[in-house]
Amino acid sequence: MLRGVEWWESQGYRVKLAPHVYARDDYVAGNARDRAEDLNALFADPEVDAVQALQGGYGSAQTIPHLDFDAIAANPKPFVGFSDITALHVAIHRRTELSTFYGNGLIGVGSAEATGFTRERLLAVLRNEARGEVPRSPDDPYVRAINGGTVTAPLLGGCLWLLMQTMGTPWEISLDGAILFFEDYKAPPYYVDGMLTQLQLAGKLEGVVGVVVGEMKDCDWGDLRPASDWARSRSLEDVLEEHLEPLGVPVLYGLPLGHGKHLASIPLGVRYTLDADRRTLTLDESPFDA
Repeated sequence: MLRGVEWWESQGYRVKLAPHVYARDDYVAGNARDRAEDLNALFADPEVDAVQALQGGYGSAQTIPHLDFDAIAANPKPFVGFSDITALHVAIHRRTELSTFYGNGLIGVGSAEATGFTRERLLAVLRNEARGEVPRSPDDPYVRAINGGTVTAPLLGGCLWLLMQTMGTPWEISLDGAILFFEDYKAPPYYVDGMLTQLQLAGKLEGVVGVVVGEMKDCDWGDLRPASDWARSRSLEDVLEEHLEPLGVPVLYGLPLGHGKHLASIPLGVRYTLDADRRTLTLDESPFDA
């Protein structure tokens, strides 16, 4: 955490830590109501220009019933986090229609493993300098088009497992007319198959106009537990093709959006152009104007 504070300060910013930032409650970061009160207070605080989650992991969905969405809507400012923070991105957008930012938390930007690409992209997004093409990985620029075509629409989504956790709740993700973005970590192909099957059966894929699959880190044979042959008989790309090709919409796979070495932070809930023929995703709309 302190590494992250030092990094922000090295960039010329002041950091205000929430009162319960050091709290712990077994495998979550403290009492859910306390965590929600911290978030509500940071949005309401006029001294705070951007709110960044500490990290992902597990448990952010527990705070949603305690969030003050009226206060959040009345004090729009960048909210940054990824992975487990997907639950908050979805809920905030459903209740306020604010754009939020899929990017590293405080611990992530302070990590010794954080790359210059990741940090510079986060700064560019928060400084409103990210209009244009979402950059490819500097280590591996290959991006695959699963379906061709071009579409312009708002982009919504996040970590696939967390998108599933919104199902059946008052803040269930709505994807009609949107470009669906998802990524995940250590979810073997049959997990991804199950999650996409649920989205399909729930009707969530019927209204999407495009799909962006980010980095699926350790998801191809990523199940570290002993597995029988059936569990290893289909690759991740087989699963993606089976579920996404029949949608008949542009589908792009492989941008550095997820749990990999590099993370190209992106605003959610704003308009992008997905050009699968050129294999590009372009941010068309400033999140600060949305």
